[in-house]
Amino acid sequence: MSHCTTPTSGKPKIGDVRWTICALLFFATTINYMDRQILGLLAPDLQREIGWSETQYAHIVTAFQAAYAIGLLGFGRLIDSLGTKRGYAISVLFWSLAAAGHALVRSVSGFGVARFALGLGEAGNFPAAVKTVAEWFPKSERALANGIFNAGANIGAIVAPLFVPWITHHWGWRAAFVVLGGLGFVWFMAWVRLYDMPEKSKRVSPAELAHICSDPKEMPGLQVGWGQLLRHPQMWAFLVGYAFTSPVWWFYLYWLPKFLNQRFAVDLLSMGLPLVVIYTVTSFGSVGGGWLSSVLLRRGWSVNFSRKTAMLTCALCVLPVMIAPQVSSLWTAIGLIAVAAAAHQGWAANLFALASDLFPKQAVASVVGLGGMAGALAAMAFSESAGYILEKSGSYWSLFAISGLAYLAALGIIHALSPRLTPARLNL
Repeated sequence: MSHCTTPTSGKPKIGDVRWTICALLFFATTINYMDRQILGLLAPDLQREIGWSETQYAHIVTAFQAAYAIGLLGFGRLIDSLGTKRGYAISVLFWSLAAAGHALVRSVSGFGVARFALGLGEAGNFPAAVKTVAEWFPKSERALANGIFNAGANIGAIVAPLFVPWITHHWGWRAAFVVLGGLGFVWFMAWVRLYDMPEKSKRVSPAELAHICSDPKEMPGLQVGWGQLLRHPQMWAFLVGYAFTSPVWWFYLYWLPKFLNQRFAVDLLSMGLPLVVIYTVTSFGSVGGGWLSSVLLRRGWSVNFSRKTAMLTCALCVLPVMIAPQVSSLWTAIGLIAVAAAAHQGWAANLFALASDLFPKQAVASVVGLGGMAGALAAMAFSESAGYILEKSGSYWSLFAISGLAYLAALGIIHALSPRLTPARLNL
């Protein structure tokens, strides 16, 4: 893999090609979450049409998460080997075909197969995006760039409730899967045309390349195995951060429409506004969390204090969501969940930044893949537990209690494993 060489120059105006690349990552993540969100939106109606139980729905969700765990591990290595351009393109094409393929499904088992295929393909998004940020941005801008592209998850979750009910109402639920699945092919054409490594791109100025390459040099051609990564406490800190908090986001994504339907009788046509409010607020949290640690870094704070201060702020903002099932007002519950979801995305922006803070660029996709696999496995356990709890008790209080406490617990363990966020000393 080729790497940056820092050109010498005066102080010309720094360009903004790297932010165009960040915009591509943002749109890919938006499409990723639109395709992922459709099932949660249609779940109450599909449950009545197809007749699945709470535990069968949990199994369908778990099928996606199992494939996502496998895919994260595979795509992490694939992207580190093939590079972000080819690896990302393969991922998007695969998941777009799988998303459109849901239109052919007619049974519970069919949904399980379709969700498994979607999970395999979608797993490539975050390893590729985080690695791209590490390649195109210096450390001082990575948390912000991660926050911006990660905000695509929120925009996808905003756009889907606006269009999926309308498409479903006019043309049926199968058309919703086909239309949204087709967006990935449009993105693929833009990616192939616009993306290249910064030192190969003809659009990057010498001043911007110097800015991108302003961090200390790394050894070229580094290949790091999973076994070597897992020997470092920094890897386990990232794994814990992902495994403790990723299930909470999956819970919001797949069970929030069902919670609002059960607790407040919100149907498909009325679901749009509450979800738009939640995920609009969440978008500010995603960018804000990355902005906070980036500002602290520019003011001279260490990486350790900047990242952990931002993560602690997010963890504290999540706590009030624990009372969401007990409130009597729909909009009070919406407000509590919106703040918690926003804090989750701010947390995630800084967690992704930790991957490139603690490990060299060439290993970042593998690190994110391992972390994402841990998060998906934990989410599988949480989903199965949620299905069992809801089928037996019908109550969401314990699920929201776990969701509220997960971040403080994760941050405590991260700090214990990596008290100073010292980069891992890999055997090169």
